[in-house]
Amino acid sequence: MNRAARLSVGAGEAALFASDMHLGDHDPDTAAQFFKVLDAQASSITHLFLLGDIFEAWVGDDQPDQVAAALGERLAGLAGRGVRVALMRGNRDFLLGSGAPDLTWPERCGALLLDDPTVVVLFGQPVLLAHGDAWCTDDVAYQRFRAEVRSKAWQAGFLSRPLADRLAIAREMRAQSELNKQAQDVGDVNEAAVRAALVTADVRQVIHGHTHRPGTYSLGDGFERWVLPDWLAAAQRGGVLRVGEEGWKSVPLNPPSG
Repeated sequence: MNRAARLSVGAGEAALFASDMHLGDHDPDTAAQFFKVLDAQASSITHLFLLGDIFEAWVGDDQPDQVAAALGERLAGLAGRGVRVALMRGNRDFLLGSGAPDLTWPERCGALLLDDPTVVVLFGQPVLLAHGDAWCTDDVAYQRFRAEVRSKAWQAGFLSRPLADRLAIAREMRAQSELNKQAQDVGDVNEAAVRAALVTADVRQVIHGHTHRPGTYSLGDGFERWVLPDWLAAAQRGGVLRVGEEGWKSVPLNPPSG
């Protein structure tokens, strides 16, 4: 875990947090909705944090994807005018920042690739950022899979395959994931695991995604977690968290008018 609090948001600044957009050429409508929200917020933020599962699948930084290219242009534009852009890997895009022959995808976007978890400072308050899947400890099979695919040996073997093979494997994994989603919900975090992480990091608040259960949850004794929404245009799901001098505010996909 990065405990250096490399990023700090303070007076006169504002940060936007999002996760679980699952972007890709397979779903242009969700990409369009996310881009619309991002574009609307872009002029009023100084920091952008995308906390994993930015993409539905990521087979390496050489992945050909028009939606990824469009996002990359937006992120580079934000970085070019001084916005601090920070990305975190999720369970679907855990190879983000890997497999590039030269500059990584985050580097090409002018973005910082964060450790999971990472501590940042929001208006003087240290806050833990994470994707969240590492805390779904009740799902033993998933944690076993996670450990395997996060290993250097597995990733080196996978990235050594031709791009066409990696894309085919990703399609198979996405199809299996869809079947699994129909059979059961995304698992929730183990709150004891989250609380232990907060104690270790010496913080009281965490922002994470992954579970598709947006909201604010008390863990007792002043510990709190903010869960970001997932995005799916077909179901009108999505939203961001904005943290500024006015406080913490969840911004839904379709905020009420007036």
